[in-house]
Amino acid sequence: QVQLVESGGGLVQAGGSLRLSCAASGRTFSSYAMGWFRQAPGKEREFVAAVSWSGLSKSYADSVKGRFTISRDNAKNTVYLQMNSLKPEDTAVYYCARARTGVIRVEVAAMDYWGKGTLVTVSS
Repeated sequence: QVQLVESGGGLVQAGGSLRLSCAASGRTFSSYAMGWFRQAPGKEREFVAAVSWSGLSKSYADSVKGRFTISRDNAKNTVYLQMNSLKPEDTAVYYCARARTGVIRVEVAAMDYWGKGTLVTVSS
C-alpha cells in the first residue's frame, strides 16, 4: 500500500557529511509525520529525527542535535536527512518510516510503514 525507499548511504570519513533521501509512493504523503531511525549491529533500533506533515515542527535525538537536519518536500514526496560532522558512532543502517495517524510521540512503535534501510558507515 505504501512504499518507502531510502538512498544516499555510503562510506564517509569522520567529520564528513551525507544526505539521505526517502522517497514515498502514494498521494497521502503530506498528511503524515515522518521519521528517521537507525540500528547498529547488536543494538535496538533508535529514534534519530522526525518532522511533522507541514515540515514546521521537527525533533531530534540528543545525540544528533546540531549535526543532523530533517526536512521534507511534499511536492516531491520525499524526506531528507542532512548529516554533518559525522562520527564513527553514527555508523548504522538508517531507516525512514511513516507515523500512524494521530501520533504525538514519534517512536519505533508509532510507525506503520518502514523502508528497507540504507547503510551509513563512518570511518575514523
